[in-house]
Amino acid sequence: MSNGLPEGYKTDPGFDPAEDYIGPFYYAVSTPNQYAFVADDKHCNANGIVHGGVLMAFADYALCMAATNHYQGESCVTVSFNCEFVAAAQINDLIGSTVTVTRKTGSMVFLTGIVRVSDTIVMTFSAVVKRLIEKAGQ
Repeated sequence: MSNGLPEGYKTDPGFDPAEDYIGPFYYAVSTPNQYAFVADDKHCNANGIVHGGVLMAFADYALCMAATNHYQGESCVTVSFNCEFVAAAQINDLIGSTVTVTRKTGSMVFLTGIVRVSDTIVMTFSAVVKRLIEKAGQ
């Protein structure tokens, strides 16, 4: 483990300034649709637990990565995002997310996912993103 993350997780700083600022968030190199980060002080709210907005930003990172195959040939924008907070996450927790692509059409992707700490589900979410497909020569 490095920085509290299991082996095989990587981040790509510089792509999305907001995610760099809030995160860093990581993806599993060999396992599709698995994402993680380790909570620290900057991720917490006034009650000393991980801020719901941070969990939402992490889920948005994860679902966009899954929707675009890690931004290979396309990008996306989130059109709709719904979530339910189920439990709290704490400082130093390894927070993970698993995303399922429910359907991918020519212009939209429908996804669901969970955010968890170990075996405890912290948040569930569903989203719709609009695909922004890069055209050759651009």
